[in-house]
Amino acid sequence: MSSSAAGPDCCGGLGNIDFRQADLCVMTWLLGYVDPSDSSFVAAVLAIVFNPLYWNVVARWEHRTRKLSRAFHSPHLACYALGGSILLLNFLRSHCFTQAMLHQPLAEGLDHPAAYGLGLALLGVGSMFVLSSFFALGFTGTFLGDYFGILKEARVTTFPFNILDNPMYWGSTANYLGWAIMHASPTGLLLTAVVALTYAVAVQYEEPFTTEIYRQKACRPCRRS
Repeated sequence: MSSSAAGPDCCGGLGNIDFRQADLCVMTWLLGYVDPSDSSFVAAVLAIVFNPLYWNVVARWEHRTRKLSRAFHSPHLACYALGGSILLLNFLRSHCFTQAMLHQPLAEGLDHPAAYGLGLALLGVGSMFVLSSFFALGFTGTFLGDYFGILKEARVTTFPFNILDNPMYWGSTANYLGWAIMHASPTGLLLTAVVALTYAVAVQYEEPFTTEIYRQKACRPCRRS
């Protein structure tokens, strides 16, 4: 009984918590471990932001001009070339991410077997979403084949798309989060937030464009009739 009376005196209740101040405390804690001016950190941020920008710009340019398809004499070969370049850039991004973590301090509170196990579990779940998305979409479906005119009969709705929108993006984010926790790295946590934010912005540009591509596909039989 005494605890119920003491609660409001102690903290004022949940209604009096300033969540903006809590967010500020988290950022202050992270920046206590992270040097944003470090060259490896800057390189990681640039790699994270550049990748979705690159594939969206190139894919939309291809959709508008078909110049890649003409250069490779095949939309499939052009898509394979873009997909290969995206894979190389993703390897570079992961390398920069890891190097940024290795160049900055660890957090002792995260350097614990339980935290390592959590990171490993996140890595496993993220990999499951990434790989299952790839198998559901295929290579051309994964690497923007619809921008090259390589369209499926309908948008994929099987696992994991039936439980999560954009599972490849969020699976990739879970991978980075798990990797950061396994390394007990506040730098990795901050970079994971950059990954999530970048993907969230990319989705806002990609979803309407992809929806329009399939809307136009659905309208073609109507025009012929």
